[in-house]
Amino acid sequence: MDIFSSLHLSRRRLIGAAVALPLAASIVRAADASLSFDELYGKYGVLGLEFSDKVKRLAGQKISMRGFMAPPLKAEAQFFVLTEVPMSLCPFCSSDADWPDNIVVVYLGEKQTFVQPRQTIEVRGTLEYGSWTDPETGFVSLLRIRQAEYFAV
Repeated sequence: MDIFSSLHLSRRRLIGAAVALPLAASIVRAADASLSFDELYGKYGVLGLEFSDKVKRLAGQKISMRGFMAPPLKAEAQFFVLTEVPMSLCPFCSSDADWPDNIVVVYLGEKQTFVQPRQTIEVRGTLEYGSWTDPETGFVSLLRIRQAEYFAV
């Protein structure tokens, strides 16, 4: 093999590595996009709890989060409330003023069978934050995971 063949092969490897590097970095970022209940809020400000920098940074991105499914309001609902601890009743809120700091609303991409309240689950979907009222249910939320799916852990 002459030096030009060697250079060509090295150039090919270099180009391949340049293409693969961003992909590898995105895989690492995806693995880092987990969020825990302890990371939801940064501080207590004049208006109450303020979202953490991590929540703000991950907004609009795919994340994963572990917790418990609160019993849904109705069997055919396409959303549920993810809680930090198992609950026997759904913590339904009428306004964001009384929003508990340890729940996240999960909107499913597709209907799934609900699990028992004491089963730990992992949810994956797109994170949203800020006050929003569901036009169909009137449910008010501050934190949401949309286009979500979940599985038992």
